[in-house]
Amino acid sequence: ITVSFPATAYRARRWWLATAAISVLTGTIVAIWVARNPEVQGSIATPYQIRELVERDFENYYTEHAAGAFAFQVWVNNAWVSAQALIFGILLGIPTLLLLYATSVNQLGFVGGLMFSAGKGDIFLGLILPHGLLELTAVYLACATGLRLGWTVIDPGPRRRGPALAEEGRAAMSIAVGLIAVLLISGIIEGFVTGYVHTTWLRIGIGVVAEVAFLTYVIVLGRKAVKA
Repeated sequence: ITVSFPATAYRARRWWLATAAISVLTGTIVAIWVARNPEVQGSIATPYQIRELVERDFENYYTEHAAGAFAFQVWVNNAWVSAQALIFGILLGIPTLLLLYATSVNQLGFVGGLMFSAGKGDIFLGLILPHGLLELTAVYLACATGLRLGWTVIDPGPRRRGPALAEEGRAAMSIAVGLIAVLLISGIIEGFVTGYVHTTWLRIGIGVVAEVAFLTYVIVLGRKAVKA
């Protein structure tokens, strides 16, 4: 809690930042492309399906199940996605890149583009940001750690490949364990805040506080641990 997880996260900060930046940029580009091209929207879904998504399904998704059960479901799903990003990093990081691309295109690109094209961009951001800030940060950390592990297979640096992989594998496991707690918090926010706090600024504010608290935790304890 105070050493292994924050130290590993801090040590991977360049990979983490690059992963987040590329993912958000990709999602934004796809969203703009979808929003500006009706023919692209037609290739994603039928007009009826798009109308149902932007007018009803996207908002109802956060309240159609009991908050506790929904939070647990989200937690398990996100933990599984993060575990895949970490584990499959050993395969030169290729599956991790594909998972990252799918997350960027599907969650940010397609859905965001359809919502903005229908004039519902404020609703999209108002419902995604509260939990999405911390959730996506955790997923990006998992992907960055998986990619770092994959790169170690290609270039272990001055270390021999076997010991290098063992070292990076242990680091990846500390990230996996730490993200269980981080994703639990984002799941609680998604289950109990996103769909039930009706004041937009308060919803987003809760998400921002959680995100800032997590990054501060990693930077302060991580820097201290790495320096030690």
